[in-house]
Amino acid sequence: MLPQSQSELPNPPAPLWLRIGFWICIVIAVAVVIRRLVALVHPNPNPPPQFAGMDDAFASHAALTLAHILPALAFVLLAPFIVFRRAQRTWPATFIYPLGLIVGVTAYAMTTYSIGGWTERSAVFFFDTLFLISLAISYRHRGDSVLQRRWLLRAIAILLGIATTRPVMGIFFATSPLSHLTVHQFFGIAFWIGFSINTLVFELWLRSRDHRLQSREITAQSHA
Repeated sequence: MLPQSQSELPNPPAPLWLRIGFWICIVIAVAVVIRRLVALVHPNPNPPPQFAGMDDAFASHAALTLAHILPALAFVLLAPFIVFRRAQRTWPATFIYPLGLIVGVTAYAMTTYSIGGWTERSAVFFFDTLFLISLAISYRHRGDSVLQRRWLLRAIAILLGIATTRPVMGIFFATSPLSHLTVHQFFGIAFWIGFSINTLVFELWLRSRDHRLQSREITAQSHA
């Protein structure tokens, strides 16, 4: 009996908590884009004080904002087809690379009016660069489905960090009477926390999965 390679062994399914977290991020990301579109098309004349500054900033750069959030919405809607793909489905990857490139490039451009100042800019520069690098490496490995998927999943996990920043911001908003932090002060911190959570959680799970697969491969070889 020939030993099975790691790619031939059946992959263990992602744990339930990770799948739930993924869908929560998808829902939040879609809701964030819809909320921003509504604010741009039908601005609230009397927005809550905590949102007034943000809405004004995005409205003053409406064209750039739309150029960023509409491709981001399409990317997020395609992500489940990549994450839970079937072997015969190749069309999502055809669209997700150019969409990801547009999202990444426009994210850099949007730092010109960062609400959180240089703290937010530094988070965007760091994680957006990681996103684009992961996307580029995935594209380069199109002939190797395992490596292509691995790096594309990394890119998706990083991008969905924007959804994780929203609950973090909610905590900052709720505790602002005690912390006395303004939106401009905690916006960038929330970016660092949200993107870091997604990136680190996915990377730790991926390495744990690799370790389990390696153990299974060693076991299979020992019984060959």
